[in-house]
Amino acid sequence: MPNVYEVITSRIIQQLESGVAPWHKPWKARGKNGLPRNLISGREYRGINVWTLLSSGYANPQWLTFRQARQLDGHVRQGEVGFPVVYWKFGRREVEDGDEIMEKRSVLCLYYTVFNTEQCEGLKIRAAEPTENQPHVQPIKACEQVVADCRGKPVIKHGGDCASYSKVLDYVQMPERICFDSGEKYYSTLFHELTHSTGHPARLNRASLMDFERFGDQNYSREELVAEMGAAFLAGYCGIENRIINNSAAYLANWLNALQKDSRLVLVAASQAQKAADLILGVTPSDAGPQNPG
Repeated sequence: MPNVYEVITSRIIQQLESGVAPWHKPWKARGKNGLPRNLISGREYRGINVWTLLSSGYANPQWLTFRQARQLDGHVRQGEVGFPVVYWKFGRREVEDGDEIMEKRSVLCLYYTVFNTEQCEGLKIRAAEPTENQPHVQPIKACEQVVADCRGKPVIKHGGDCASYSKVLDYVQMPERICFDSGEKYYSTLFHELTHSTGHPARLNRASLMDFERFGDQNYSREELVAEMGAAFLAGYCGIENRIINNSAAYLANWLNALQKDSRLVLVAASQAQKAADLILGVTPSDAGPQNPG
């Protein structure tokens, strides 16, 4: 009987050969609770400020100044960096032009600094209410068990609207569960980031993770293949692959395009991903391939 790794690899290659649907991020885009706005006044920010604050990485749309945080009996955490909010001040002034006094308009660009409520502590406020119905993401027992049993795993943090792994600080950052389309997509994303973490020097010391210099370079692209294959293997082990396999194949196709569509790289990535999945599952190469726990 083929093991889970072989089954998943075969299915992904079939998807890649037949063409796949465009990949999408399996959690809600930033601003899911509305446009950025001031916590106290409720007034939405305008112009360039909308894009500046939306791109900050915080899911909560509520912002406030340092002083406003103190007014709510809270404070901005030490070391947090604020974001500028630009505004224009219009005025008029009189200037002499020979014997005449003329009135000229003046425009001054000013800014003040705001902090997201996620950067603060002790604020006496209610959490922002979502503006759209959000599904309740139920825990999946098999997936929870894999995460719980993973020895030496990095710290897993929740918050913001991006999923990532920091190879410098060795932690996984995940959006809150409520942001995801489904439990399966939450866990497949978490498995992706945990697979990245296996490349840390304290674990497998994988070159594709440790040697990439910038987003999109060759090593980064190869590492993304490994991470998504690892996530697919772990999803297969937990029995949730049917819900995520199309998205995984499409995601892999994007990175294969960056690597000149060399489909053989899937097999190379699969080999490295198997080592990563083995580490997460706590099995050794001499053990039988992990089977679906049912």
